[in-house]
Amino acid sequence: QVQLVESGGGLVQPGGSLRLSCAASGSIFRIRATGWYRQAPGKQRELVATITSGDSTNYADSVKGRFTISRDNAKNTVYLQMNSLKPEDTAVYYCNFRTTVRAYWGQGTQVTVSS
Repeated sequence: QVQLVESGGGLVQPGGSLRLSCAASGSIFRIRATGWYRQAPGKQRELVATITSGDSTNYADSVKGRFTISRDNAKNTVYLQMNSLKPEDTAVYYCNFRTTVRAYWGQGTQVTVSS
């Protein structure tokens, strides 16, 4: 059974940085893409960043130039480096692994940007 375990969330001041990690355990094959999504209170879940098996990346306009997605295939792990954080980045962040068969989601990790 595949499980995604996220870590790295927390409380940070505006302008600060955090690095999120998401490790997939279990048998997961034919990964097409991995990514990060977020959901703020009262809002819909939105895409933050994705990276394909061919290393093509895509970012939401709101995070371009501040966030960087990367992955370690050997560890089945995806990362999100978040710099210059703003209060509007506050949300629960979810990782996603998409295979040719289905998509898997992590349980979410809270990121709070506040002074």
